[in-house]
Amino acid sequence: MADTPSTNTHHESFEGIRREDEHGNEFWSARELAPLLEYQQWRNFVQVIDKAKQACAKSGNEVADHFADVSKMVDIGSGAQRPVPDAHLSRYACYLIVQNGDPTKPVIANGQTYFAIQTRRQELEDSEQFTSLSEDEKRLAIRKELIAHNKYLAAAAQDAGVETPLDYAIFQDHGYKGLYGGLGAKDLHARKGLKKSHKILDYMGSTELAANLFRAT
Repeated sequence: MADTPSTNTHHESFEGIRREDEHGNEFWSARELAPLLEYQQWRNFVQVIDKAKQACAKSGNEVADHFADVSKMVDIGSGAQRPVPDAHLSRYACYLIVQNGDPTKPVIANGQTYFAIQTRRQELEDSEQFTSLSEDEKRLAIRKELIAHNKYLAAAAQDAGVETPLDYAIFQDHGYKGLYGGLGAKDLHARKGLKKSHKILDYMGSTELAANLFRAT
């Protein structure tokens, strides 16, 4: 799955609102990120931020390191201004917000794919392997990681009450729907022209596998 125009557009828009503080540290304004993710009502976006903060804490990270509450002055007419709540977000905070956003929004699905691609690409670049690996080598490496993460995912789902094989199948199907804009496993089989016995993950390129690794993680 190559980078799509919509994913590239999301990249340009997301990086376009990146800011730097006086120390050169990058951050994103929640007030600017909200409309980019098609949240017109601030109160609705705050709910997503709260979920992202919970996910941050559960992952063992310090919430204050990624979500900094600030105030922002906005015009209210006749030259007057008033302060409104805002938050300075790290790249990781933005990632968590996209993960906890409304999956029915195409922009959220594109954002999830964007972060999946960028995360895996950065990991490979950091290890100086990305440019040297062949497509088959990339697929094999990511596929092995995905097998391991699917085991962790199954264990976490079971702890959360997803116990029967049918329940887990439904759970997995919703994972695909969140990543593929509403398409479930059967839809993906049909789109790829696969037989029922074929495993979807065996028929994905390295970029698409990276997106699914992100989903499982």
